Parts: sequence; C-alpha cells; structure tokens
Amino acid sequence: MKIAKTLHLLIQLKNIILTVLLSTPAAVLSAQPAHRIPPAQPRLIVGIVVEQMRSDYIGRFWNKFGEGGFKRLASEGTFCRNAGYNHFFMQTAVGYATIYTGALPSGHGIVADRWFDRVAGKMQTAVSDETAGTVEGAFASGQFSPRNLLATTIGDEIRLSNLQQSKVFGVSFNPESAILSAGHAANGAFWFDCENGAWITSNYYMDHLPNWLADENRKKLADLYLARTWEPELPPEQYGDCLPDANPYETGIEGRIVFPYSLPELAKNKSIDKRYRLINRTPFGNSLTKDMAIAVMVNENLGKDDFPDLLTVAFTATENIGNDFGNMSVELEDVFIKLDRELEHFLNFLDEFAGKQNVLVFLTSNHGAAPMPDRLNEAKIPVGKFNANSAVSLLRSYLNAIYGSGEWIKTYYRQQLYLNTELIENSKLKLEDFRQTVAQFMIQFTGVSNTLTAGALQSRQFTEGFAGTVQNSYFPRRSGDVFINLYPGWIEKGTDAASHNSSYIYDTQVPLIWYGWKVKRDNITAPVNITSIAPTIAHFLNITPPNASSGKIITEMTDY
Repeated sequence: MKIAKTLHLLIQLKNIILTVLLSTPAAVLSAQPAHRIPPAQPRLIVGIVVEQMRSDYIGRFWNKFGEGGFKRLASEGTFCRNAGYNHFFMQTAVGYATIYTGALPSGHGIVADRWFDRVAGKMQTAVSDETAGTVEGAFASGQFSPRNLLATTIGDEIRLSNLQQSKVFGVSFNPESAILSAGHAANGAFWFDCENGAWITSNYYMDHLPNWLADENRKKLADLYLARTWEPELPPEQYGDCLPDANPYETGIEGRIVFPYSLPELAKNKSIDKRYRLINRTPFGNSLTKDMAIAVMVNENLGKDDFPDLLTVAFTATENIGNDFGNMSVELEDVFIKLDRELEHFLNFLDEFAGKQNVLVFLTSNHGAAPMPDRLNEAKIPVGKFNANSAVSLLRSYLNAIYGSGEWIKTYYRQQLYLNTELIENSKLKLEDFRQTVAQFMIQFTGVSNTLTAGALQSRQFTEGFAGTVQNSYFPRRSGDVFINLYPGWIEKGTDAASHNSSYIYDTQVPLIWYGWKVKRDNITAPVNITSIAPTIAHFLNITPPNASSGKIITEMTDY
C-alpha cells in the first residue's frame, strides 16, 4: 500500500511540473540561469573612454557615486589599478589611437592632435581629410576620416577576421574620438555637427545616413538639452572636498564660474554652432552621447548574432569641463557624479538588451590632467606656466642674429619645434648642429627641464625617462625637430584652467576596468600599459591583434 501511495504521489507531482512548464511563457524559460552562461566569445564589446579622467578620480569621488555606475564596474569587474601610458605628448587623439591600435604613437603615427606636414607646408589635424565629404551636414563638419591613422584598430581586426560580418560603430560628440576609436573598416563613426545640431558622419564610411539616424535627427534632442540649466547634483555642503564654487583659478563657461549655468542665457546672441558647442561644456554633452550610443545599439541590432560586434563610446564633456574649471572644482566633481548616473542607466540597458553574460565592457581614459599651477603656488609648491609664445619669439630673434634673417622656425605646437629644414640645408648648415643650437637655447627658459633633438632619437635608442617616452612618440615624417620637457607640474601658459601633455604620472595614469562576459571580480596591481587593451580583446576573440600592436596581453585575465 505504501509503495502504491508513493507512486501515486510521484505521478501527481510529475503532472504538476508538466502543467507549470507548459504554461510558462518561452521568454521566461529563456531567462533561466542555465541560459545566462557566457558564450565562448563575447557577442558585443563596448569600449568606454571618459576623457581627462585621472586614475585617482574613482577613489576620490567614490562616496558620491551610486551603486550602479563606476562602483558596479569596479566592484563586479577586474580593476587594473596601475594602468597608464608610456609615451610623451598626452593629447586627445594620441590617446584614442593608442587604446584601439594597441600601438605606441611611433607605430600608429598619430603623434599629436596636430602636426606640421612638411610636404604640404601646413598644419595637419589627426583626422582631417580634404578628400572626405559630409553626409547630410555642414560642409566642413564632415571632412574627416581615419586615413592618417597608419595602423589597424581592434575593430578593423574584428571585421577582417570574419569577412566583415561583425559590426563596428564609434560614437562621440567629436570626430577625432569617434573616428580613431572605430577605425578604418568600421560600419560607421558618428559625431555631432554643431552647425545644424545633428549627428553626422563622412562619406568615407557611408553615402547617406541610415533611415533610423535621419529619424533621430528630426527629433532635435539636442535642442532639449540646450534649453536646460546645469544645476549641481548634490547640496553645496556635500562638495566640501572641492575648492569653493567661486574661486580665482577657473576660466569658466563664457566667463561664468559659478552655478547655475543656464544654457539659454549663455547661448544668447551666439551663432548656431557656438550654441550647440555649449552642450558639450556641460554634463548634457555626455547625456546626449549616451542617448546616441543606445540608439546605435538598438537600431543596428548589435550583439544579437554569433559574430562579435564592437561599439565605442567616448564621453568628451569631462575634458571640456576639466579645462574650463580645473581638477579641484565643484563643476568637475559634479560632471563625474552625473556621468555615474548615466553609466548606471547605460549598464542597465546593456543587461536588458544584450545580457551581461554576452557583453564585454572596458572603461578607460585617453589621458589625465595636471593640477592647477596657480593653486599649487599658493601652497608653496614650485610650479608655474611656461610662456611658449615669448620663448619662441626670442628664439627667432636669436637665430636671426646668428644665422641671418630668415624663417628658421616653421612652427611650434605644444612642446614640439618644427624647423625650416629646406632653408637650413640651402644655407649649407648641418641640420643636427642647428637642432642642437635650438635645444640649448630653449633649455635656458624657466620651467624647461630638458630638451631633445630628432637627431638624438634617430641615432640612439632610449628606453627610459623623458627620452624614452619621446622615443615611443617619435614618427620621423610627422614629429618635430626639437622636443621640450617642462618641470613636474608645469604647463604651457594659455586660457585653460588645466592642461595635459607630459609623461608625468598625473597625465599618464588612468583607470582601466573590465566588466561583464566572463570577467571575474579582481584587482590587478601590477603595471598595465594601455597598449594591452587591444591585444587582450584579440586574445578573447582568438583573432590577430592590430598590425602595429606592441602591447602585452593582460595575463591575469587569460584563464577565461
């Protein structure tokens, strides 16, 4: 009797289970834990770059962050706590090219944001391309392409690995970051056209905008942000670790240095392009970029098949706010608090749209920032500002006095001097001797630590110190003839409250966090070069790293 009763109960239990299974929607069953096992390779890779984010900002703002943004990335992912760059000229375009090629500037060729083109006899910006045309935007707003980038990116290699069945897109308010992140073979790179308040691209990538993007542009979302006022996220007393809102070290937005920042008021009597540029001098620029990144993901159906896709997202408002207000301002802290909220929304969307187990995210920065010299001076720290215009003017006079009147200097750009090599050769002068004369003259100025000539880089191999970082940045056809290194903490005199362009740790050390897919909770304290990002992704995908990559795979992450 007991056996019969037991069998009867088992049959009833079986029928109940079958009834539940048959009545459960397929969508619910597909969301069960067994289905959340990560695939062999991530289906979507999302690269997030937060411009001008020093490595200490995460710890410094930690208590102001919520649980779902930066904290979620750092707590649930692998945090490389000692990551940074090993080249000179820490400039915007250089950082992006290094991240996505895994190469040093000496390999990928983007030596600065701008350089002197000796053949054309004029300055060349990193992504400018007169042969490219704008797709449905202002004429000059789309004359950009990745043609000056001489190496492949990780996005290029992903596309090449499977006959271009993967999809690669780059999104940024600015063309430099969108293009250098996406690469040569990308499906598209989108940036914001301040002439007409819309997202555009160049005909290097496509002949016309996708229908979905044309629809997005017609919504005029940028106008909604332009109608807002930037108010602090927290009560004033919670920004006690910053300088007072009103302080003498900031240049501010259109001369305004205290909250609130009413964009309608600031935009009065300004041309259309200057009005739209105001958006990216506030946290709203990051919000607009995040909106666009989500739109790309949804409309291009990223991460939905077995071919891995790549989406690169660059948050650039942090750079502008850092330049306008400095690294100890209420405004800088506030933009990171607001970005933390945007990241939380973005990560939640990734979870819902593609599933955390399918998405590999990395977050880093293209460079750090120097502390404000004027503030440090008051604390008796020996720093200052190098007056490059005055120094170069005196150099021209000195060369005219020695060698006779002539245009001996072609141009100066951010600690690189370009000489008139044709005039020097025609004057029967030895080029390297002339360079040495210039270098010795420049080293006499206050604030200049040392100088280096191109001849020294060509005849010797430097591996350490200032010379080593310049060697890593040197590309003969684009680099200058004489390089200038300033004292620690010194910056070039200009209109910005902050700057970045050295090989000192405040400029080179940045965050690097990996999250999602098979990434485990871990902290890596060993040094990690930013050139390691691209080859590590290539390792995860079992594909060839970018062709000029010199970075090493992060071995602590290879057991996935």
